[in-house]
Amino acid sequence: MENAQAKPRFVSLKLKWALGTAIGSLLISLVVVTALFGSFTRDLLSQERQALRTSITTTQRQLAQLPTTNLTTRQVQQVVKKGVDLRPDQGTGVAYRRPTLQGIASGKLAVTIYNRQGTALFTTGSRAKAFKKVTSLTVSQVKGKQHAILVGRAPIRQASNHRIIGYLQVENHLTSYYQRYQRLLLISGLALTLVVLASGLLGYGLSYFILRPLDSIQETIEAIRDDPTKNERVPVLKRNDELGELSALFNEMLDRMQRYIDQQSQFVGDVSHELRTPVAIIQGHMQLLQRWGKDDPKVLDESLAAVVAETNRMNSLVQEMLDLSRAEQVEVNYHDATTPVREVVHQVYNNFQMIHPDFHFVLDDDLRKDETVKIYRDHLEQILIILCDNAVKYSKEQKQIHLSLSRNLRAVEIGVQDFGEGISAEELAKVFDRFYRVDKARSRKRGGNGLGLAIAKRLVEGYHGTITVESQLGSGSLFRITLPIVEEVAAQPPAPEKKRRLRKKERNKNKDKDKDK
Repeated sequence: MENAQAKPRFVSLKLKWALGTAIGSLLISLVVVTALFGSFTRDLLSQERQALRTSITTTQRQLAQLPTTNLTTRQVQQVVKKGVDLRPDQGTGVAYRRPTLQGIASGKLAVTIYNRQGTALFTTGSRAKAFKKVTSLTVSQVKGKQHAILVGRAPIRQASNHRIIGYLQVENHLTSYYQRYQRLLLISGLALTLVVLASGLLGYGLSYFILRPLDSIQETIEAIRDDPTKNERVPVLKRNDELGELSALFNEMLDRMQRYIDQQSQFVGDVSHELRTPVAIIQGHMQLLQRWGKDDPKVLDESLAAVVAETNRMNSLVQEMLDLSRAEQVEVNYHDATTPVREVVHQVYNNFQMIHPDFHFVLDDDLRKDETVKIYRDHLEQILIILCDNAVKYSKEQKQIHLSLSRNLRAVEIGVQDFGEGISAEELAKVFDRFYRVDKARSRKRGGNGLGLAIAKRLVEGYHGTITVESQLGSGSLFRITLPIVEEVAAQPPAPEKKRRLRKKERNKNKDKDKDK
């Protein structure tokens, strides 16, 4: 059981790369060297065969001149000792001669001459193979004592009438050939060894240079594993390749993970801080009722009313915290969402006109057409509701809300302006912080938890937009939202499969309507 769960042995990627390079180079070199080695050895063996044939032909020609019907030892000795005319000497112009025996009986050839009956008349060395009568010249490669040898056999025919007067057998033990063969084999082996070593070292050095960022990534991962909150990042590499992109993506992932950890810690801290007060209030009233307040109707009613109010506020706070938590993840869950902005703005404008009839709402729509922006529809509506609700809450005598809708080169701008209390310059930079209230006492009475603007800001930034505020005490505030416009893409006809799914979905809707009826 322990062996089955044992950790596999670690093998460095650099070593694997070096081994792979060495093996690949070995295979390629082996194919090339084998082809060259085979071609060279075949040429050597062909030369040996040709030399054997030449020796046999030369000897045949000399012995065929004898006027006899059967060779004798004396006749053969006269022929082999007889000189053979060679080409003239270039210096003197006089032809020179050398014995036939010297031409055919070199150190690598063994010549044996037989008469018609197969009796050996003359030999220049030890014979490895027995005599065999033949009718034509044959050269064959046969097994020898140590290695293969070449054996050539030919009949000796009289030149005048072509009658067989004897036989000739020439053996080449291929000693010179196999010496060259062994030398070439040794050189090939050394060359292959050198190729493997050189390619392995080169592969290891190249992998060390190329895979160096992986060491930095590993060190960063180990540091983050030991302490997830540690601000450790992979060094930025100035290289345009996959590892450079991997390092950048890894740092981006760590930044996002760190942001989620910080958000979680802040979420827990904010919730515990904000819930401490309502929980204390509820606990105090419950203890009061438990001691003696339940017998006093007035105290009972006041305590129950306070508990219900604090419970409602806790419920609202928890819901807003959940909304804020979801807003932190819009880049993951809603990165492809789009919305026609004019329709949503007009919808929110009409709803607030109906909900707050005592307010005067004004909408300036400067869009030439309904632009599509990169945001989820419910989130855009939630942002506008937060801003309009704040505008209503913080308006005093002048109950007027001004909404504007326009566009610039690549974005749509939405403005929400009120003419109420306004915000001081010192507090203007803090309005988007969690649980921050300009007037904490009055904000709590109005039911606010200080999370609305934080949610709005996180939602807008999650869709790569911006939200800004301009304000002055006593003159009101102007919140301006900028959202990127989605580029128009030519409509593509739905695929057949998509059409079928749409028709099926429509039929299911019709069936549900019929059931409801």
